[in-house]
Amino acid sequence: MSDQPNTPLLDNVQTPADLKSLSDAQLRKLADELRAETIAAVSVTGGHLGAGLGVVEMTVALHAVFDAPKDKIIWDVSHQSYPHKILTGRRDRIRTIRTEGGLSGFTKRSESPYDPFGAAHSSTSISAALGFAVARDLGGDPGDAIAIIGDGAISAGMAYEAMNNAGHLGKRLIVILNDNEMSIAPPVGAMSSYLSQLYAGAPFQEFKAAAKGAVSLLPEPFREGAKRAKDVLKHMTVGGTLFEQLGFSYLGPIDGHDMDQLLSVLRTVKARADGPILIHAITKKGKGYAPAERASDKGHATAKFDMVTGKQAKAPINAPSYTSVFADSLLKHASLDPRICAVTAAMPDGTGLSKFMERYASRCFDVGIAEQHAVTFSAGLAAGGMRPFCAIYSTFLQRGYDQVVHDVAIQRLPVRFAIDRAGLVGADGATHAGSFDVAFLANLPGFVVMAAADEAELVRMVATAAVHDDGPIAFRFPRGEGEGVEIPEDAAPLEIGKGRMIREGAQVAILSFGTRLSEVTRACEALEAKGIKPTVADARFAKPLDRDLILQLAADHDALITVEEGAVGGFGSHVAQLLADEGVFDHGLRFRSMVLPDTFIDQASPKAMYDVAGMNAAHIEAKVLDVLGVVRMGKRA
Repeated sequence: MSDQPNTPLLDNVQTPADLKSLSDAQLRKLADELRAETIAAVSVTGGHLGAGLGVVEMTVALHAVFDAPKDKIIWDVSHQSYPHKILTGRRDRIRTIRTEGGLSGFTKRSESPYDPFGAAHSSTSISAALGFAVARDLGGDPGDAIAIIGDGAISAGMAYEAMNNAGHLGKRLIVILNDNEMSIAPPVGAMSSYLSQLYAGAPFQEFKAAAKGAVSLLPEPFREGAKRAKDVLKHMTVGGTLFEQLGFSYLGPIDGHDMDQLLSVLRTVKARADGPILIHAITKKGKGYAPAERASDKGHATAKFDMVTGKQAKAPINAPSYTSVFADSLLKHASLDPRICAVTAAMPDGTGLSKFMERYASRCFDVGIAEQHAVTFSAGLAAGGMRPFCAIYSTFLQRGYDQVVHDVAIQRLPVRFAIDRAGLVGADGATHAGSFDVAFLANLPGFVVMAAADEAELVRMVATAAVHDDGPIAFRFPRGEGEGVEIPEDAAPLEIGKGRMIREGAQVAILSFGTRLSEVTRACEALEAKGIKPTVADARFAKPLDRDLILQLAADHDALITVEEGAVGGFGSHVAQLLADEGVFDHGLRFRSMVLPDTFIDQASPKAMYDVAGMNAAHIEAKVLDVLGVVRMGKRA
């Protein structure tokens, strides 16, 4: 480390090992520098800000006390991992985060040995950490396993499944509950009543003094929040905290921004823990950056911004977003039908349901990070005579798939699934791509599966779902702006299983499912300049298929190409099965299916990701030329 008094400490940190030589006072200074560097980096790139600012001191303390990468530090969800990345040899690339060829916005095993477990969905950290702990004791990788999980993520059932198993096994395991909403209101329902009881049993009795964790020593505004939760606890529990009942030693609450407390607790735990222990740290999301602290979401996710004012640089809006079109349309139907209600899993803003929640509070339910519960809760609402819209991102709906099958599909319950973020989503990368929902829903008996080609079609699909009571129905739409088409005032429901013709042509037909239709149109414009005029149809439905339309297209053309923003096994596969069953291939039809490739595509702009996938207009044009056997300049085009 440099001895120059004015040299920033952070400039001399290449790996976490460099923190070992710093005094506690220097670690406090390093945390200030790390916070400033995180703010500066995210102001350039955009991304997740508030969560990372809330764990700056915790990040420094963890890397100062433990020995990563031998010790496994696992960040739940990991959108709070930017400070961690800066301290683990990636500072020189931090301004590439969430960009093409740059760092991932989440932890990623292939990116660094300091990322022992990749995460972007919540509530997985304790399960993973327990796996590392058991592997260690069986002769695998040595070192401690430390899971850092937020008060929102710990509301999910998977976290409690993991803690139940960990308590049973009794392995040395460290869980840090990063509680950043204690001072506002009970954030995780009834579970919040447990979050402030101090551990009082051997062998950690002396920790209270070491950690200075008594409620009376907490700074405001944490003190009042902890007191409220403890008062609730007195009326709801007998025999200790839930965590203790699950077999964990419980320590807390401690001030997660007090470096002295953090270092004292972590050093003691490292030296003394002999089983599973949970450290309850109270933090403040957005800590140390006033614009984030003032924001309603505490700077959770931002565009690029001015560091001084916090003002975000917003791209010009040319058309309403698909999410807002869905939200406005649902509000309209809810005003006419009191049976319509809405369910989201901790994403009221992201899914557009915050508008619904403001207007129809008694009919809108944010169930927390609990997609499995969201699906079965919606099934119960439907069975009880309501018309529930379950609005969940495609990537998160995967977490509730058993419930979709068992609790919805088998019982033919009319749950309406509004699937946002369909297709490739950009900066969040592979973990958030909506690639698989068509395949995993369209194979379920009795399911209706739709995809909107534009915002006008989305409005029609919301209207269709609103009145569809014959089993489950789903419609998918992408992130971002619509196509700018006129949105009908009184959109009539679609006829189930019927597509639409877009343009008549000859030789080759293109059957599009979803918003690649705009790219198909661009491809056709280029093809017309070459004297080729394809027929284009919008399928609308992956299930049930429009048999008449598909078979007519097959009969009238030499070739048929399907295009979809999903993985193999989805729409194109169902079309191919229909054509095979009907013996169409026996008559020489040339069939091609354009789907997402059999790989996970890293973050980039959506256009760049679709270039990698080979699904933009130029690729569609090339596919048409190839299937027709057209040769250009001595090469097959």
